[in-house]
Amino acid sequence: MPREMVFDYVIVGGGSAGCVLANRLSADEKHRVCLLEAGRPDRSPLIQIPAGISFLVPGKRYNLHHYTEAQAELNDRRLFWPRGRTLGGSSSINAMIYMRGNGADYDAWAAAGNPGWGWRDLLPYFLLAEGNERGSDAYHSGYGPLAVSDLKWHTEAGNAFVRAGQAAGHRLNHDFNGSQQSGVGFYQVTQKHGRRCSSARAYLHPVKSRANLNVFTNSQVARLLFRGDRVLGVEMLNGRRVLANREVLLCAGAIQSPQLLMLSGIGDEAALKQHGIVPQAHLPGVGRNLQDHLDVTQVVRASAPVTFSTSLGAMLKDALHLPEWLLASRGPLTNNVAEAGGFASSSLAGTHPDIQFHFTAAPLFDHGMRKPGGFGYSLHACALRPQSRGEITLASSNPKDLPLIQPNYLSAAEDLQVMVEGFEMAREILEQEDLRRYQKRLWSPRKSLRSRKAIEAFIRQHAETIYHPVGTCKMGSDDDAVVDARLRVHGVDGLRVVDASIMPTLVSGNTNAPVIAIAEKAAEMILNKGTSAAAELKTLELE
Repeated sequence: MPREMVFDYVIVGGGSAGCVLANRLSADEKHRVCLLEAGRPDRSPLIQIPAGISFLVPGKRYNLHHYTEAQAELNDRRLFWPRGRTLGGSSSINAMIYMRGNGADYDAWAAAGNPGWGWRDLLPYFLLAEGNERGSDAYHSGYGPLAVSDLKWHTEAGNAFVRAGQAAGHRLNHDFNGSQQSGVGFYQVTQKHGRRCSSARAYLHPVKSRANLNVFTNSQVARLLFRGDRVLGVEMLNGRRVLANREVLLCAGAIQSPQLLMLSGIGDEAALKQHGIVPQAHLPGVGRNLQDHLDVTQVVRASAPVTFSTSLGAMLKDALHLPEWLLASRGPLTNNVAEAGGFASSSLAGTHPDIQFHFTAAPLFDHGMRKPGGFGYSLHACALRPQSRGEITLASSNPKDLPLIQPNYLSAAEDLQVMVEGFEMAREILEQEDLRRYQKRLWSPRKSLRSRKAIEAFIRQHAETIYHPVGTCKMGSDDDAVVDARLRVHGVDGLRVVDASIMPTLVSGNTNAPVIAIAEKAAEMILNKGTSAAAELKTLELE
């Protein structure tokens, strides 16, 4: 890389949003676009093999390991927060679940003072991105670059979970992104022909040969460069400078985006001065409003080989299916492990579900870092709309130091109530005959918990993140807002934030598909296109 380079657009972060922007902004050859990714290229076969998630999340090669500060309401535990660090970002290491959330989530964004971000506004961008193998209808598109498909292979335990969920009173749902979100069923996944379709695979790799697109990996940004109130570009850790004639687009995620803003002097002035950072813009909301889905898991030891196993012998046996995956794009290696799940409502839910289940066809302990061996299955329950709020702060002014993460889990009492009810619903599903027939014994908890006190104690000792941090560069116009409805940083020219950090509140589901839709909408706003995403989609359908 030369000592100094100049482009029209500089994108910081090659994750889910950054890959979308790289594709859309470079579509016009007059735009010179640079994408900077701190991690490695996404060349590993483990990324392409869906079942490889078992190694990607606990591994460090494509995953930056963060840990929270001690959580007062979780017995002072420090929770593991993995974040993808490669092209595609977390979409290259996640469970590939395609989920948009609930339409009411986005209507709440608009009602909070963000015009253009309601459900009817966002749906065209989901459709613009989606290439669903089921085809197009009122809720789906078969034309977009992000491949969405049904799983090619299910475990018998996954089938049993769906039947057990129905026996426990939950409706069967074949489409969680359709007219109704509640119910149980198998998830659709971001896969094509049995291979992971990350944001990089969908958006970046097909266009990486464009002459006006430059992609740099192993390229970590240290700070933003200013002239007055305008951002001119970025400075890398190695001192090289990358300048932007038009805009710098910050897509580093809910942890690193606020960190980079603060390192560059954008944030709470008093806090910045404590680290010896010269303030450029007083935006006290930078790093605040942190939200995440807290999740509690019950694990069962299976009495038969109806799931994946973490024993060495079983894993070697799974590896024998590699030719089947390579040649026929089918078999167990196409499974995402977190194959099924569903949505339900607690007593505090209101109009739409506030609990999500993830059924994992393997015994999951400590994010897969502890592998006890043997067959088993895990049922997760998470609280979808937490009231607890945390923050990201700087550990130091050194960009090599990871920031401090304080989610303040369960600081709002109602969050614990929803978690308890989610645990009880999950337990009821596990106790149905369709699953009990495969139960050898309870693995975690070791015995059935019935009292509220015992369930609360289990949650405090065992709850973990389900990997959905958002909100730390909040969109809005209030005192804590960081970006406006066009994702421009308040009081700063030439800079936008485009990633999960701009979400005012968490969506009721997995966050990858919403981030991609946000980036699709951002690209349109940046380019000021005369036609909307809805009009473009209609044109595609007529061709």
